[in-house]
Amino acid sequence: MWAAGYRVPKGMSRRHFLQHLAGASTMAAAALSLGHTLRVHAADLQKRRKAAILLWMSGGPPTIDMWDLKPGAPTGGPFRPISTSGDVQICEHLPMMAKVMHHLAIVRSMSTREADHNRGRYYMHTGYAPNPNIEHPSYGAVIAHELIDQRPELEIPPFISIGGGSVGPGFLGMAWAPFTVDSNGRVRNLEMGVDERRLYQRLEALAVIESGFIQQNRGPAADDHRKVLQKTVSLLTSSQMAAFRVEQEPQAVRDRYGNTPFGRGCLMARRLVEVGVPFVEVDLGGWDLHSNTHSTLTNNLLPNLDRAMSALIEDLEVRGLLQDTVVLWMGEFGRTPRINANAGRDHWARSWSVVLGGSGIKGGIAVGQTNEDGTRVESEPYAAEDLMATVCKALGISLETTFTSRNGRPMKIANGGKVIHELFA
Repeated sequence: MWAAGYRVPKGMSRRHFLQHLAGASTMAAAALSLGHTLRVHAADLQKRRKAAILLWMSGGPPTIDMWDLKPGAPTGGPFRPISTSGDVQICEHLPMMAKVMHHLAIVRSMSTREADHNRGRYYMHTGYAPNPNIEHPSYGAVIAHELIDQRPELEIPPFISIGGGSVGPGFLGMAWAPFTVDSNGRVRNLEMGVDERRLYQRLEALAVIESGFIQQNRGPAADDHRKVLQKTVSLLTSSQMAAFRVEQEPQAVRDRYGNTPFGRGCLMARRLVEVGVPFVEVDLGGWDLHSNTHSTLTNNLLPNLDRAMSALIEDLEVRGLLQDTVVLWMGEFGRTPRINANAGRDHWARSWSVVLGGSGIKGGIAVGQTNEDGTRVESEPYAAEDLMATVCKALGISLETTFTSRNGRPMKIANGGKVIHELFA
């Protein structure tokens, strides 16, 4: 496997390498344009750069036990609410998060349509229900596509998924696909297998073949593959790959995030946003808690989440990044208010919560409410497309943006969802 430590072939400068490859075909020339031609003053660029970090809780977290507790109700479970730095209460097992809630808002009135894992994952990532006739782009692809012009210096992919594969780019094409790494920054499915000079020679040969194939008008697949190769060429030679190397951080910083895959993933997300990546997704799985929900939360999931997510929020704020970075916490749905015979909670999309903050989103508040036992939303309900529209607004992305799918259909960004206006001062 190669990753952040990859070196340019001996005796060849990075510029020489790229120039040499450019001579092989227009493919490499396009790779050069990924960020080398325009330099912007760092201070000015920092003012303009927006970004988003999605903390994805795969499996469907029991938000009734975390962000919208129902003490005393038959559905409430054993956990108790505690006060926070904001005007909200959250679970007693999230004490570190309680200290940063003035930066975050809870939307307690999510009511969505998909309670199946795969369909819910797709819907919450895209704002669209699955459709066999069209693949919609995910948050990462849309945000990367819309914000890439803010960072002409970026040489690594604009959409990075840590710890698990995200939903793909849909009709936007493979240039906007997630670049997946593990929590140690290792790139998956990219085996070296040969020495560095041989690898360079193969890339050069492949560039020539790709160029000829594309000129034969073989359809979009060839061009998409070329764009993926462009990313690879840029990655091989970019100093920005060091952002994946969390071991470069001081030990105290790594300890603050926690020595877990999710902790390292959150730290990596901060490092990636710092170098200009507009969208990073970090996966924390294990939330499909059909049995032993509360013991699993207490002994594993909540301490892990509490340490890493609170460290991320604190770190972004101290570094001046939170004012331009949306942090969004969610899964594919919530879990049932009713506790089943196995001391677990099952799938539930009718009434649940998400958490978000940063980039102008008002912190320390809860939007919406559920009834006394959490079985229904008692205020205006919000869906996946509304949440996506809200994130786009916070990032300065126009909700009038319309894409054209590959079958020629106009597709409105965020599926025309409505902004959750209570989140903005």
